[in-house]
Amino acid sequence: MENNVLLEMKNISKSFPGVKALDDVTLKVRGGTVHALMGENGAGKSTLMKCLFGIYSKDSGKILLDGEEVEFKNSKEALRHGVAMVHQELNQALKRSVADNIWLGRYPKRGPFVAEKKMISETEEIFKKLGIKIDPTRIMSTMPVAQRQMAEIAKAVSYDARVIVFDEPTSSLNDKEAEQLFEIIGMLREKGTAIIYISHKMEEILRLSDEVTVMRDGRHIATEKAENLTMEKIIKLMVGREIKNRFPEKKNTPGEVLFRVENLSSLHSNLKGVSFELKKSEIVGVAGLDGAGRTELLENIFGLSERSGGRLYLRGKEIKNKSARDAIANGFAFVTEERRASGIFGILNIRDNMTVSSLRKYKVAKFWLDSRRMRKETEGLISSLRVKTPGQETKIRSLSGGNQQKVIFGRWLLTEPLILLLDEPTRGIDVGAKYEIYNVIGDLAKSGKSVIMVSSEMPELLGVCDRILVMSGGRLSGEVDARNTTQEEIMTLATKYA
Repeated sequence: MENNVLLEMKNISKSFPGVKALDDVTLKVRGGTVHALMGENGAGKSTLMKCLFGIYSKDSGKILLDGEEVEFKNSKEALRHGVAMVHQELNQALKRSVADNIWLGRYPKRGPFVAEKKMISETEEIFKKLGIKIDPTRIMSTMPVAQRQMAEIAKAVSYDARVIVFDEPTSSLNDKEAEQLFEIIGMLREKGTAIIYISHKMEEILRLSDEVTVMRDGRHIATEKAENLTMEKIIKLMVGREIKNRFPEKKNTPGEVLFRVENLSSLHSNLKGVSFELKKSEIVGVAGLDGAGRTELLENIFGLSERSGGRLYLRGKEIKNKSARDAIANGFAFVTEERRASGIFGILNIRDNMTVSSLRKYKVAKFWLDSRRMRKETEGLISSLRVKTPGQETKIRSLSGGNQQKVIFGRWLLTEPLILLLDEPTRGIDVGAKYEIYNVIGDLAKSGKSVIMVSSEMPELLGVCDRILVMSGGRLSGEVDARNTTQEEIMTLATKYA
């Protein structure tokens, strides 16, 4: 077998109605190496991996595993042959325990019954080996996204797979958890496992990878040794042009105070006594470690969780925001962290997903909607947000993660909000699409909208925001000016109450 090539995908093509997702793509992955797969959203990375994993059936081409041709009809068959995949969009049984999720479909049995004690002890053994500190009996829905992601990684490792695909594995992990993941990947590499690593984080790619394959518009563009690449060269291969600045120039001018939060505390989280102001046309970032209360802050403002204390003031007048409906009526919009779980309606098309929060404004009679206006405004947003799609009738679940995120932005823009609450708005989005999202955020602020933006990426907060609030242990530990602070200052504040 050529130079220890464990997996080879030869001349893979795949089409969907109206779009050719993969066009004659070839990929070779060697055992005991990390092979990065990069490209803009919509480049075909996830589609290629889904063809490997049996989620999609390829139109043409061959897949060779250990030199033998294989064609998996489903993910169960792929796993049985030693090919595992950690998906970016988590698809877990949220009402079941962590151990149940790890062993679903392959429970250890004692006669006809599930051997619960054995299942839990084997889960603990895997976690100990990987350095993961999670209670196997804990219900999945009660855990933060980062811990659910680590459980999913442990599940893939538990199959003792020879090939493991990691799709944006650090998108919901903090720095410490990411380091833990890198150690796990190092262990797997030492064992001879072939790792396919999909990420938009250039620093990770250059640090972890042995080889890098870049895709663009469903085609293979280049495969290079990581040691021969730079961030600038990767970006140029990905987008077909140079991007000189990671962040657009700030053109907004913050004005008078628009929104005020006083002593906000949550009934069901550690959020306690948070107070701050938000000006008109201002972009305020929210930094902090995982569990610091960043998402809980946004959810509380938007009426998705119950307050135990505190008040909200909009233009000097107290508002309640007891529910999402109240918040929308008061001019708030919320782009959530988990697109697939709480952002999109996968079975609906792009137009339905964009207009679902604004149906009242399209009403022309008791039971009728102005469908012509809905089509026109959806088309306008598809164009202005540069959503890659054959048309607005396309099901949103068939779009890439970045394009799904743009549709969600479009949905909230149609509600004509005063204040946008953004939770990890560029999570899992490529460098080109990120720049477009940054432009959208900047244009909204310039037009008089105000933005509160949670992000785990420090350079993003510094590059996009005017001010940054730092959360620690559910409390506001400090506030900094984005123009003259440092990552070190923010991290010091982030650990103040941790």
